[in-house]
Amino acid sequence: MIARVWRGIARPDKANEYVEHLRRAVFPELQQIDGFREAFVLQRNIKDGIEFTVQTIWESLEAIRKFAGDNVETAVVAPAAKPLFREFDPFVTHYEIVLQCKA
Repeated sequence: MIARVWRGIARPDKANEYVEHLRRAVFPELQQIDGFREAFVLQRNIKDGIEFTVQTIWESLEAIRKFAGDNVETAVVAPAAKPLFREFDPFVTHYEIVLQCKA
């Protein structure tokens, strides 16, 4: 399993719009991709806005390619989402999940 992690700082007045964009557009698309497992959206207030960290969990890099294309390190930020952010990472980080604990 692989965690794909991305970070961005939303404008405070646009943070809820970003969450809705994920809920209505991005997550339904992800759920159609074989190999996608789950996603977590973390947020916190910071001085410059609302920081989001999005973690998606995938079965393999091959599954991630179905979403991100051949250059899996490049962030996928929809044109509709870009104006909601002050700044965002142009690249993602992938981590191999080596241990998991669930309730």
